[in-house]
Amino acid sequence: MKGIEIKSAQVNVELDYFLQGSVIKGTVNNSVTEVRSFFEVDSEESDSKVLEVIKLAKQGCFAESLVKEAVPLVSTCLLNGNKISVT
Repeated sequence: MKGIEIKSAQVNVELDYFLQGSVIKGTVNNSVTEVRSFFEVDSEESDSKVLEVIKLAKQGCFAESLVKEAVPLVSTCLLNGNKISVT
């Protein structure tokens, strides 16, 4: 799209999470405390051109957007074909 040559590109995502409580007791709870993304790009293009592409990739990343900005969650649960409320 930007007309630059990228030899290889890779992104890895890590997260720190915890799970606590008990399923048996009905007290199970979890949370994510941090998400980290690592970009690695190999290109003979100028650093400024590659940086522009990396910035655009991050701007267009649904996963990063979901982590950075809270969004409404719509959850539908069906039990034996009937919609139920789970709170």
